[in-house]
Amino acid sequence: MSASDADVGAVVTGIGVTAPTGIGIHAHWQSVLDGKTGIGMITRFDPESYPVRYAGQVPGFAARERVPGRLIPQTDHWTHLALAAADDALGDAGVDPAGLPEYEMAVVTSSSSGGTEFGQHEMERLYRNGPSWVGAYQSIAWFYAATTGQVSIRHGMRGPCGVICAEQAGGLDALGQARRLARSGYRLVVSGGTDASLCPYGLSAQLATGRLSTVDDPTRAYLPFDAGASGYLPGEGGAILIVENGRHARERGAGEGYGSILGYAAGFDPPPGSGRSPALRRTVTAALADARLAPDDVDVVFADAAGSPDLDAAESAAITAVFGRRGVPVTAPKTLTGRLYGGGAPLDVATALLAVRDGVVPPTVGVTRPDPDLDLVLGEPRELPLRRALVLARGHGGFTAAMVVGTSRRR
Repeated sequence: MSASDADVGAVVTGIGVTAPTGIGIHAHWQSVLDGKTGIGMITRFDPESYPVRYAGQVPGFAARERVPGRLIPQTDHWTHLALAAADDALGDAGVDPAGLPEYEMAVVTSSSSGGTEFGQHEMERLYRNGPSWVGAYQSIAWFYAATTGQVSIRHGMRGPCGVICAEQAGGLDALGQARRLARSGYRLVVSGGTDASLCPYGLSAQLATGRLSTVDDPTRAYLPFDAGASGYLPGEGGAILIVENGRHARERGAGEGYGSILGYAAGFDPPPGSGRSPALRRTVTAALADARLAPDDVDVVFADAAGSPDLDAAESAAITAVFGRRGVPVTAPKTLTGRLYGGGAPLDVATALLAVRDGVVPPTVGVTRPDPDLDLVLGEPRELPLRRALVLARGHGGFTAAMVVGTSRRR
């Protein structure tokens, strides 16, 4: 690897989606443009005794159709979703990993909960029948790095591999690491993430944050930046992206792909009661500086959209401080999926790149009484000449990340 590769950039050449809005980029993008929700009653278990009964679930996903049979009993649903998305992303990029040097391909994913459902079933066997009933795969299937490991093994990718656990912000952090690797000369990085914790154990852990909405109406439960905001609904799935070294992508004829990762920054909120301001504004400013862009160079913001009044107010304040009151179109298509934790930000990045490609900002569905300080895109998609999008993500505990994607071309 040559030091001269460091400035060629990192381009996204392939996208794979397994999300509540659909399987594959075309189904997902059409659902987003149509405002078609993927949120409904939880069906992976009986949710009647829980205060949250609605979530975003991936429709029509059958692991036996997308995952090698030997891997299904060894891995969790979260990993199944990622394996399928990785296959689709590689196909979308037109890449055959077998034809590339194995040590020049890397895998970096994000995870929030790991293999929660798999782990729950093994714990049930432990308490009902004893330790001899716990399967050997419990030791790896629940682990946060299981998806990274399985993707790297399946495709023979033996370069730097890792996982980042920073809840919703982790998806941008993983892509930020993928960008570093691509810019340092690695040909290709499989990155992004999925999550899947729609099981009694997983939902109970999420409820402990106090941030989930208990409104018993899926159309009114998750309303970010709305006067009626009451929290968020959870979801499963996400997106896997192929991030390539820009020079290698051009050499193989992939050109600029869907666009480049232009800037990235991460921050961490100060402890509650410290009197210090949240990190989001500083993180956005740092991401713009990393991209060598001014606020006026950003055409749309894909918001984190936590759905809680205090967190929404903090995000609105940060956006307004950087871009001015109603200074940039803002959208949160995750109202169609719920918050996907480790898979949410990669899906937002994928959606942002599709928005830039087609020159259209998808709407934030459901919101009727929006924050007056934000130019929140509502109702219908808004056609605009887009070049760059800013994606924001925050994770439980204070994690914060911002990423600029799109084209480096000026107006």
